Amino acid sequence: MSLGDFAIPGDLEMRTGGYAYDRHVLAALPGLRHVALPGSFPAPTDADLEETRALLSGHGPVMIDGLALGATPVALLEGLERPIVALCHHPLALETGLDAVQAEALRASETAALGVVEAVICTSTTTARILATEYGVDDARITVAEPGLAQMDAAARQGEPPVILTVGSFTPRKGHDVLIEALLRLEDLPWQARWIGARPDEEWAARIEARVAEVGLTDRIAIEGAATDMAAVYAGADLFCLPSHYEGYGMVFAEAMMAGLPIIACAGGAVPDVVPATAGRLTEPGDARALADSLRMVLDDGRVAERMATAGRAHALSLPTWAETAARIADVLEGVRA
Repeated sequence: MSLGDFAIPGDLEMRTGGYAYDRHVLAALPGLRHVALPGSFPAPTDADLEETRALLSGHGPVMIDGLALGATPVALLEGLERPIVALCHHPLALETGLDAVQAEALRASETAALGVVEAVICTSTTTARILATEYGVDDARITVAEPGLAQMDAAARQGEPPVILTVGSFTPRKGHDVLIEALLRLEDLPWQARWIGARPDEEWAARIEARVAEVGLTDRIAIEGAATDMAAVYAGADLFCLPSHYEGYGMVFAEAMMAGLPIIACAGGAVPDVVPATAGRLTEPGDARALADSLRMVLDDGRVAERMATAGRAHALSLPTWAETAARIADVLEGVRA
């Protein structure tokens, strides 16, 4: 039976957490039809909006990924005359690197769009709370469907030198620049770093590579593209560090905990909801010194690392499966159909 359409902007195969979530949902719900929207969102042209209007025409429920929904005019959404469900990974205005004018425009646009949908699905309780308190979304219209998590063997964690793994797209929000400054404070310790991630912002990625070369860390930081065998990536690491300024959830943290890796990160957005205090250490976003101190603690003390790894894996095993996540989404789509 058809559940409706799932409209997603851009390349569904993009190796980011948001697109991974969307791929898993589509795989788990064969009754949900993928509709590919233009990749220019959240800054669509007039022509892209006209194409979007045509692509979204139809009957039955349509779930629109927040990357597109938050930048779609209310008049277009209301003109569809079909039930709309918003899938919000995190508010668009909270993306790092926006100036005040851009952020306010996105906040206003997303607030308006969320006001005309029948239901909102959030990927974390943090995002749900923000939408309720800052975007005027009634709690009764919000459902939280956290990302699912597949089983994974625990990493051996016997690297000599230890491998510090970072998985995240090369965008300002992920904090690679902060991590460089933190690692510079740890040159006296043995370690190697491996950075895995897509490059949606090529200019930013080039700046990060240039900074790594400038400070003389090219022999210790391996910068790679997106990977397909993530189980193998995690298996080859000793600890996980991603100093994001903000995360709407942070699927890679859950995956790293499932792999039995200690977590060093920042307390931005939903990260504290995903990573319990026993599984890692969270610092203030942008604080390279505090990040370095946390990394040093784990690198220096194997007992601390082992306690974090054990606690993290136990927590990861309690998280929902993708089948459970998909079932929550299906319930929402069936509800708006009725």
